[in-house]
Amino acid sequence: MDPQPHARIADALAGCGWLVLDDFLPDAHCRELRTCAEQAALVPARVGSGVHALHQPSLRGDRTAWIEDSSVISGERALRAVLEVLRAVLNENLYAGLEDVECHYAHYPPGARYGRHLDRFRDDDRRAVSCVIYLNRDWSEAHGGHLRLYSEADELLAQVLPHAGRAVFFLSDRFPHEVMPATRDRYSIAVWFLRRAITGRPIV
Repeated sequence: MDPQPHARIADALAGCGWLVLDDFLPDAHCRELRTCAEQAALVPARVGSGVHALHQPSLRGDRTAWIEDSSVISGERALRAVLEVLRAVLNENLYAGLEDVECHYAHYPPGARYGRHLDRFRDDDRRAVSCVIYLNRDWSEAHGGHLRLYSEADELLAQVLPHAGRAVFFLSDRFPHEVMPATRDRYSIAVWFLRRAITGRPIV
């Protein structure tokens, strides 16, 4: 594992705004979280937020379960600790004003996708930094399930295979992205670092 992953993440977010980082979590931790994901009470994901959220399986076919702050499961508590350290580093290096972290498991059954979207909601600007952590061992190109990351100018920046331990970081309001269909079950953890909402700020 990179001896200074948090510094690399902060530098990338301050620069180009995104980073793919292998071995963000060790293999044993990924195995434990994968088991947690498989046993979680997953529900069909919705598109949008609040009362406007809709179930649209043709656009988003994953099933999710939130990882609560109060979890007593060791792997989830360890994940929360890692994310809290990263939040502190981002605040220290970028003056990001990140106040909280939210995360959930996501399971994409074979053939499921998530159409192109931004992570920041139109009516809620708290999401500042997005992260996706993958939990899939022995994944190959033939299995599909890439994350496609785009620039604001519609340029394809990266196609990321969901290998276990790999993480993708990007600014929530700048990078449209999509999840392509896979030929096998695909598990990940979606993470958002949240700042305080600022009333009157333009929402992208």
